[in-house]
Amino acid sequence: MRRSDPAAQRGTSISRLAPAPSGPPGRRPAGGVARAERRLLALLRECGGDVRVANVVRVLGQTGEHGAVWVAAGAAGALADPERRRAWLRATAVVGAAHAASMGAKRVVRRPRPRIPGAAPLVRTAGRHSFPSSHATSSAAAVIAFGALLPGAAAVPVLAAAICVSRLVAGVHYPSDVACGALLGAAAARLGRSWTLGGGSGG
Repeated sequence: MRRSDPAAQRGTSISRLAPAPSGPPGRRPAGGVARAERRLLALLRECGGDVRVANVVRVLGQTGEHGAVWVAAGAAGALADPERRRAWLRATAVVGAAHAASMGAKRVVRRPRPRIPGAAPLVRTAGRHSFPSSHATSSAAAVIAFGALLPGAAAVPVLAAAICVSRLVAGVHYPSDVACGALLGAAAARLGRSWTLGGGSGG
């Protein structure tokens, strides 16, 4: 008679994600890519076991919600740089449009958020859909849109990268959610780049 696995009786380690929920094809990770995603996500989520890391993740999650930190940055730029106020406002509008696009994509794709046994998410989320990450979308859009006005500045890309990684450590997004969100944000900002820079005069 086959013996039961003692490890299974003690519970599942957080290094293993629950199986992806069933649903229509294309709405969840599949195959070997899915296994690699779940493994990477579980490893990153374990980093959140450190209280200091968890606190930073929570702050980044709150500041990045609905692109709030980037709206604030755009407003600050418009106030501090009156000669390019219109460009700053347009750049902020581009970031907002990218965020809105990501929210629309969530409603179409409807991928459920990850579930990690034994490790609850570190942050609350505004919705239950995971793909793409709106935090990553608005952050990548900000890197492109604000980068056109602040060439060579490191603060925006560093903060954007931290926000993107924080969504994985928080356990609320798959890596592909973040990667595709960032691609969406960058593409949207590049499309709006000429419009942003065309509004360089104050107003």
